[in-house]
Amino acid sequence: MNKIILLTAIFFSTFTYALSEDAQQPIEIEADSVIVDEISGFNEFSGNAEVKQGSLFMTAELIEVQTNEDGVETMRATGTTDKPAKYIQTQENQERFIEATAIIIIYDVIEGMIFLDGSAHLIQGFDSFSGDKLNYDIDNDKVIVESSSDGTERVKFKIAL
Repeated sequence: MNKIILLTAIFFSTFTYALSEDAQQPIEIEADSVIVDEISGFNEFSGNAEVKQGSLFMTAELIEVQTNEDGVETMRATGTTDKPAKYIQTQENQERFIEATAIIIIYDVIEGMIFLDGSAHLIQGFDSFSGDKLNYDIDNDKVIVESSSDGTERVKFKIAL
């Protein structure tokens, strides 16, 4: 049990936090099962997995985390069409929180990027973006959205003036 607590402390200490006080908040993880492999750095939280720390909230059927000696490299949240993965966090430079949903959400901690794949939707402040794939550059506050390759899901953008 102490290894899981230590892992979660390392896990979130390397995130680029939207609110500076988020890093100081306790970490709560709930899932039906947990696999921790300290040798490979691979960790799996499955079965209605939920992660909370300060204003950060992520939920998915499966959350996989890859760590190295410096901390977290990537986090992958996998949902379904009926129940997509979800990422929510308050942003210091926004009036509202950022909310992202997709079948797959990959958070690349090192690059400061969030990749949404499959029915991707992002609400940033009062603006919203949707498409088949969406990349969000956290550090540069940049959004790139793509339509589906078969043309059935076009890019949509809504801006509040």
